[in-house]
Amino acid sequence: MLIFDSNNRKDSLSKEWIYTNGLGSYASSTISGANTRRYHALLVASHNPPVQREVLVSKIDEAVITAYKTIPVSSNFYPSTVFPNGFEYIQSFKRSPFPEINFVGDDFEISKTIFMVYQSNTTIVAYKNLKHCPVRLALSPYFVHRDYHSLYHANDNPCEFSNQRDNIFALNFPNQASSLYFKCSKGQFNERFNWHLNNEYPEELYRGQDFLEDSFSMGTLDVELQASETVFLMFSTDASMLSANVETLKAEEEKRLDALIAFDTNDVFLKDLMIAADQFVVDRHSTQSESIVAGYHWFTDWGRDTMIAMKGLAVDLNKKSLCESLFTTFLQNLNQGMIPNRFADNKDEMPEYNTIDATLWLFVRLYEYYQKFGAMDFIQENFTSLEKIIQYHIVGTHYNIHVSSEGFLCGGMDKTQLTWMDARIGDYVVTPRHGAPVEIQALWYNALKIYIFFSSKIYPQGTELNVLSEKIATKLKRNFVKYFYNTAGYLHDVLDNYLRADATIRPNQIYALSLPFPLINKRMGREIMRQVDQNLFTPYGLRSLSPADADFEEFYQGNLWQRDKAYHQGTVWVFLLADYFKAKLYTSEKKVEIKNSMAICLDTLQKHFYNENCIQGISEIFDGLQPQFGRGTVQQAWSVSAVIELKLLMLEME
Repeated sequence: MLIFDSNNRKDSLSKEWIYTNGLGSYASSTISGANTRRYHALLVASHNPPVQREVLVSKIDEAVITAYKTIPVSSNFYPSTVFPNGFEYIQSFKRSPFPEINFVGDDFEISKTIFMVYQSNTTIVAYKNLKHCPVRLALSPYFVHRDYHSLYHANDNPCEFSNQRDNIFALNFPNQASSLYFKCSKGQFNERFNWHLNNEYPEELYRGQDFLEDSFSMGTLDVELQASETVFLMFSTDASMLSANVETLKAEEEKRLDALIAFDTNDVFLKDLMIAADQFVVDRHSTQSESIVAGYHWFTDWGRDTMIAMKGLAVDLNKKSLCESLFTTFLQNLNQGMIPNRFADNKDEMPEYNTIDATLWLFVRLYEYYQKFGAMDFIQENFTSLEKIIQYHIVGTHYNIHVSSEGFLCGGMDKTQLTWMDARIGDYVVTPRHGAPVEIQALWYNALKIYIFFSSKIYPQGTELNVLSEKIATKLKRNFVKYFYNTAGYLHDVLDNYLRADATIRPNQIYALSLPFPLINKRMGREIMRQVDQNLFTPYGLRSLSPADADFEEFYQGNLWQRDKAYHQGTVWVFLLADYFKAKLYTSEKKVEIKNSMAICLDTLQKHFYNENCIQGISEIFDGLQPQFGRGTVQQAWSVSAVIELKLLMLEME
């Protein structure tokens, strides 16, 4: 629980929360209720899960009405000011099991709780009177109708508003077939249309984006609450929810959250991480299976992110059926031996396949899935797909991906970025990595070895592809040190098509040590990890570039150009910690020293999880020079996954 007083109440204007529903929809804002991003809203609904998200319910302005005055307890940002200063009445915030804000004044004490109905585009906001005397509230919901990446402005035709029955109202937006329903459990709704103009979003201003938005209200709910009484406001695109008992919906959601604890543990942080992990798991309607949203608020489901994040979010949490559903989502969209990097928002459009690593990560996760569950039947069912992947990569596939005479997997053409370091601003490629990137060789080697492992179980007599894969893997390993090892004690980041080395010090080299089948021996690995420790390691994650490099960017800030330029040029990434510590454990015998270092990282990220940025979330990235404040998305799948992996590694070492 966060406690606020006169010294820190302004923190409620910046600290965020998010709640999701398994469809890609969400509710999110600051603790104060003052939206600071275009992505903040009480209902962002996915119409084609997990994509086609629309912002529908922006916020609720709240006031307490006494015999003598009206006391606003909400807050809004406007250019150069915050008004009203309702945040000054916030006493506490609790995130579990639902976001709950307590407002306290001389004559009132009320709580505001927000949750969503799982698998439904439905948000419920509850206000409860915590005093022994009655309290009167004035609640004004504000609405918009837009894509979640855009902004909304005053216009002549915002919606058609109708009173359906018994405090149930419908908003019908232009060019929208379905309705948005608004229901109050008690009180009198007084209709009065009002535009809320020039709300400022400070986070958008900081990010160099458009930052002013208008929203509209259809009126105000006037409600008196007796001692311990609650009023519920429901916002939904699902008409069937209107007849549901809200207390039952709340109890069912609490029960669902409790069931997310995958195994018995007294570690509260680990339990909360398990619940946070579920926020990323979504239904993908186009495949009738599950996927993983890469991060909130603006990412959807990506192949690379899903494959990397599923280790901590699914495999380690004993979620066998989820693992199988995730594999199925991507394998059934295989194209020339590649899984999608990104699904299109429109189901009639083809997925995008611009990734050289996502398909290789799938092999690593399948191997870990097998090690965890021993389910050879699932591997056998999908083995034909694995064969196609290996065959296509050997003969060549999209984006000039092919195997060189040295056994290296190479790729890249034009300005298409294929690795996770994929920042591009127009025609300017920030981190050009065409050729043979170091982590791709580690992943390719592991894909070959894992294919051979599974093939030998299914076809003990051997196959031609098995023999060919073994030859390529042997050749790759023989040539790897020759071409990638730098005599300064680290690995080159990439070889271009002429085998010329890019000698910048980046974290991608850790994968040659951390994956199930290492490419480097332990002695040489210790040299590499010394360089990683000296140049890249921080308690928040690994830097994407050494500070000694001339291209190192100290901060991730500014407009789109400045941010994308810094994205992989020093910015710290949390998700790299999981493989960093696997590499450390592989190369070093100093287990106590590693455990102590891991504990420092976990303590640092636990404080971030509970106290900074998005409460009970882990940010995507941090500044490169002095990492402290979360940047990028406030809740990132592979960041949460990495911390779960670290927690479980710690438990194994105890």
